[in-house]
Amino acid sequence: MPLLRTTLVCIAAACGALNLFEAFQVSAGQSRYDLVIVGGTVIDGTGRPGIRADVAVVDGRVVAVGSLPRGRAADTIDARGLVVTPGFVDVHTHADDIASHPAASNFVRMGVTTIVAGNCGSSALDVAAALATIRDTRIAINYATLVGHNTVRRAVMGTADRLPTPGEMARMKSFVWKAMADGAVGFSTGLQYVPGTYALAPEIIDLARVAANAGGIYASHMRNEGNALEEAVAETIRVGDATGARVEISHLKVDSPNRWGASEKALAMIDAARARGLEVTADQYAYTAASSTLGIRFPAWALEGGERQIAERLNDPATWQRIKREMAERLAERGLQDLSFAIVASYAPDRTLNGLSMKQVAGRLEDADSADAQFEAARTMMLAGGATMVYHLMSEQDVARIMRHPKVSFASDSDVLEYGDGVPHPRGYGNNARVLGEYVRTRHILPLEEAIRKMTSLPADQFRFVNRGVIRPGYAADLVVLDPARVADAATFEKPHAYPTGIPYVVVNGVVVVKKGEQTAALPGQVLASSLMERK
Repeated sequence: MPLLRTTLVCIAAACGALNLFEAFQVSAGQSRYDLVIVGGTVIDGTGRPGIRADVAVVDGRVVAVGSLPRGRAADTIDARGLVVTPGFVDVHTHADDIASHPAASNFVRMGVTTIVAGNCGSSALDVAAALATIRDTRIAINYATLVGHNTVRRAVMGTADRLPTPGEMARMKSFVWKAMADGAVGFSTGLQYVPGTYALAPEIIDLARVAANAGGIYASHMRNEGNALEEAVAETIRVGDATGARVEISHLKVDSPNRWGASEKALAMIDAARARGLEVTADQYAYTAASSTLGIRFPAWALEGGERQIAERLNDPATWQRIKREMAERLAERGLQDLSFAIVASYAPDRTLNGLSMKQVAGRLEDADSADAQFEAARTMMLAGGATMVYHLMSEQDVARIMRHPKVSFASDSDVLEYGDGVPHPRGYGNNARVLGEYVRTRHILPLEEAIRKMTSLPADQFRFVNRGVIRPGYAADLVVLDPARVADAATFEKPHAYPTGIPYVVVNGVVVVKKGEQTAALPGQVLASSLMERK
């Protein structure tokens, strides 16, 4: 790798070789290692250029990085010609049901060794019970969770569109405090979803303050990610201002075609907040399509209450005409004319619709494909329980601009996926690999070392995952061995169930969970609980 060697020589000449290598200490007295990864180029997760080094592991931790004697390891991985990185940290997932899918293969196979669930305001209400189940079940990767505002509000207020009473506010605070005491690492909102969308800023601030006082982060799926993007960013930053919480803007994007380019303003707002001393970061997935529920296309007032109330509104002719009119107006505000940008990912009542656009669904259900016919088809699907959708409505220019920002990490926004089930967003299989193959190797949007930093130490630091995200003696041995010339996503929107290529080894807490490109049966993942929990 001549370019890498040239870079190392230049940096060493400018900074001194001692400074370059001081973080890589060899434990000369260690007589036996559990695992040694030999001959690879170590990109340590800090953003530094890679160096040729071996990595030794004992009892789940890195104990040495450097030139190590051969023949002193119980297991050896030959990484010659490959790159060794920290395990990837995915801080925005919906893997709350991981106990039912402990292998978490769609994450493991793309190099993710740590995930955060409980995002977008949706989490377990009883965090202690959820984490106990995960510990008892055992899982392949490390797991942390936020406590979700929607979950807490629903438990106290149902789906009421109103302010909470003082008593209800006290109960919601108690739920958040208990969740933090039981191990949650922060508080999340999903302000485009019922019932979180009904909450005003003072409610969010009061609840986020409870989590912040326990050392937790505030992570928000903002109220708007398109035609009112700046107002939503301002509201999110205001929570950090008012509470002192670290702030994570979830899956930062511009999802309105008539606002493409607004990412520049959003990023400038983040920079301004950071200049004032706030710890504001964001995450993104490397695609121009989003994924969410069909329900977000409907006005929020139409979804208040339970299934019976929703059905009454959808079945009342006058109310349905109002709903359709508002749906059309909301689309027009975003520069969209109909629902043809929406693809069905999973519709349980009729799986033959999975993978079809709403225009195609309307042709199937309504014998027409006009905007009105698409709204009618959406009504039919909502009455049957709704659907998960993929929404094609972002620009590559915004994706690339957000990606270049030094405080934006990569996160998949994915569930634990069952291979072959439905037509989910391909980000659940390919997000990290797509960054490394498409945006690093092919498009040169980021250098490899910077992309790795944004997958490892950046999210680990923001979420306070101590001793993770960097390859360094004393740190957890969460490691990925990849081929920078071959790593690539294989999942597509048409055929999303495909594991990436070029990631032959993944190690979690010192245990090999992917070996020669195939997942092992090992389940060495740990629950990463809040510091408050650790003090109990």
